[in-house]
Amino acid sequence: MKNISSSAFTDSKPHYELLDGLRGVAALLVIWYHVFEGFATSPIDQQFNHGYLAVDFFFILSGFVVGYAYDDRWKTTMNTKDFFKRRLIRLHPMVVMGAVLGAITFYIQGCEKWDGAHVTISMVMLAMLLNLFLIPAVPGTGPEVRGNGEMYPLNGPSWSLFFEYIGNILYALFIRRLSTKALTALVVLAGIGLASFAIFNYSGYGHLGVGWTLSEYNLIGGLLRMLFSFSIGLLMSRNFKPVHIRGAFWICSLAIVVLLSMPYIGDGESPWMNGLYDSICAILIFPMLVYLGASGKATDKATVRVCKFLGDISYPVYIIHYPFMYLFYAWLWSEKLTFSQSWPVALALFLGSILLAYLCLKLYDEPLRRWLSKKFLTKK
Repeated sequence: MKNISSSAFTDSKPHYELLDGLRGVAALLVIWYHVFEGFATSPIDQQFNHGYLAVDFFFILSGFVVGYAYDDRWKTTMNTKDFFKRRLIRLHPMVVMGAVLGAITFYIQGCEKWDGAHVTISMVMLAMLLNLFLIPAVPGTGPEVRGNGEMYPLNGPSWSLFFEYIGNILYALFIRRLSTKALTALVVLAGIGLASFAIFNYSGYGHLGVGWTLSEYNLIGGLLRMLFSFSIGLLMSRNFKPVHIRGAFWICSLAIVVLLSMPYIGDGESPWMNGLYDSICAILIFPMLVYLGASGKATDKATVRVCKFLGDISYPVYIIHYPFMYLFYAWLWSEKLTFSQSWPVALALFLGSILLAYLCLKLYDEPLRRWLSKKFLTKK
């Protein structure tokens, strides 16, 4: 059922190979979701409309894997300091890489905000410094260098790592101590809050794609997305009893593709309809897919290799692709291009992101994490 992924060597337990593969499938769909953001003028004409829900899927996976990897170790080999070191070593090297790439591509773009205003190099460096330490930029301040309100204007997807870190901190200090009944209650309350947020359109967007900025209700929405998804992942890891299912990876992969590609529900005048769809996906369907993925077993070498590769690149490709997306957007909008005119560049961006992610993994991320693990995790 499980194999040792090269992305998991800082932990003693192996990862679920099918879950690694599903994470990769969702990460690749995020790239296409972002590609089509360059052509969409509203949520309704986004070709991969629900790609933002991949983050909820990631949070569930994270909760499940963290619970599986650490829950039974707190009374023996694990302490809070060691847990934080492990999570930092696992996650932060690529946060740094994403911030550096973001600064480089922003410089290539001409250090300009979306409205054309020039940004000084010193402010770009300050924005990079904040991103390096996952400190969010406040909308309208100097470090918010793009002028569109992003927490991390040099590398937008870093916002989900901000909430991932909050989830890990809450787990280590609080949630792991909850009884299963108390954890269940937390999941139910967070689920009610998340569904209410989506259905009553507190985001103002008509969807759950919130958390990327500190403006309006985004912070609350991001916290609800993380709290529910991370907590239900933990709850499932505590009560996991695999069910027999053949072809789990391919079935779940197809489901993820369909769910994230589904057109906007409703006509824009009834945002509760799309909010209901988002809620059903995040609260009901995604946990089932994670459960099925954890239950499945790769029975052929091809599936094992696919899951291994997708799992290895899933996090790197997610965290490094967006700096180049900014360049893509700037080119599209300056030339006023359609997808039919620019699809070769979009495809090259997709494939190039995968290649760069793999190179970052092999030449930077894995060697650095090995060194950090040896230095900070090896018992003397």
